[in-house]
Amino acid sequence: MNIGFLQDLLSSVAEQGRHLADRLGLGSAAIRPDPGALPALIQALLSTRGEASGVGLAREIMGRYRELPTVDRLALLQLLAKDFADDPEMIRKAFAAYDADPNPQTHHALLQVVEPPRQEVLRRLNLAPGNTHALVLMREDLLDAVGSMPELAALDRDFVHLFSSWFNRGFLVLRRIDWSSPAHILEKIIRYEAVHAIESWDDLRRRIEPADRRCFAFFHPALVDEPLIFVEVALTRDKPAAIDPILAEGRAPLPPGEAQAAVFYSISNCQKGLAGISFGNFLIKQVVDELRRELPQLDTFVTLSPVPGFRRWLEDQQAGETSLISEEERLALAGLPEVPPEAGAAEPLPPCFESVLARYFVEARTSRGRIVDPVARFHLGNGARLDRLNLLADRSAKGWRESYGAMVNYLYDLSAIEENHERFATHHEVVAAPSVVKAARSIQSSRDVAVARSAKR
Repeated sequence: MNIGFLQDLLSSVAEQGRHLADRLGLGSAAIRPDPGALPALIQALLSTRGEASGVGLAREIMGRYRELPTVDRLALLQLLAKDFADDPEMIRKAFAAYDADPNPQTHHALLQVVEPPRQEVLRRLNLAPGNTHALVLMREDLLDAVGSMPELAALDRDFVHLFSSWFNRGFLVLRRIDWSSPAHILEKIIRYEAVHAIESWDDLRRRIEPADRRCFAFFHPALVDEPLIFVEVALTRDKPAAIDPILAEGRAPLPPGEAQAAVFYSISNCQKGLAGISFGNFLIKQVVDELRRELPQLDTFVTLSPVPGFRRWLEDQQAGETSLISEEERLALAGLPEVPPEAGAAEPLPPCFESVLARYFVEARTSRGRIVDPVARFHLGNGARLDRLNLLADRSAKGWRESYGAMVNYLYDLSAIEENHERFATHHEVVAAPSVVKAARSIQSSRDVAVARSAKR
């Protein structure tokens, strides 16, 4: 069935449902002046058994929600979190029944009451065409508020639970983006670029039109014109150690047949409301497979990735008690310049910088035992290997602000992707090249020396 035809059909059903809701006194005419009527609409949505009325109510609720001012949106989210929560007493009774007589019926009854009603509210809101994206935008509102309104955390967990199923990798569609792609898609690529800002249409054209450049985006059938994540690729002869040659305006394009490496130099998530939702592992492998079909001579697949949290982590380590940086290193790193140095200026980084950077990946962990860097978590989870540390690779203001210009290469070795993924997912192991491991071990040795010197004093 044609997707456009299906959307028209669903829109027709939604329109019929809206008329039904109007006749019940629950439609737009009844609630337009009063956001306080939305709870009644939600109750009606939960109780309705008619498909058309359900679709119409779902569209009406989300349409009304988008028109509310922020304070009223947050009030509705609070109401969903509180008034549509699970019932502890019903859970206790259902569990007691299951504990006394475990069978499929009591198990099903327990599952019915353990799930909070707000999950069913979200499922039914998703009935109407366009509401999947509307719910993603609703979660944006929630994420903006949850830090100061912890009572919304349970509702956010419900969103994560449902979105993890709705945006399963099996639903995602890979499409190439080029200069002939629709203008509204190209505009979104410019808007959503989160790693290396696209300054103009000419800048975008330099990234996607030359023969040695590629861009791929993943889409979801329910968000037809909204990319979820996109990847910018440079075809090169070897692994790059800096971003400027890739983004340079006057560079000479490389004939694709001469390329040996595909460099993923920018990967951007486009939907804030899907933050923390895994689109599944091996997304990059899917892009690799696409490139190999077109250019079978490619034998190296590598990223040139930012290290967005390194400078903040380093400053935290310098400011507090830590076993990860010696006193000698702390003093050496105290004088790092606030702004990036001009090209050709004296070396601004002390010799220990690379060692501390290696330790950031190999040793540093969050309070939950996860590696600190979010980009590293993404690539290691996708089966890559931390291949090389590149100092002064990004001298832009943003690169200096985030990592003192450091970038790294993650290598996608097709023969080892699954094994690397399992090592990371199962044992939280950072799979790294020998050079990175050596740097981390030399750190340990230098720290031991510093401790020994301190003991002698």
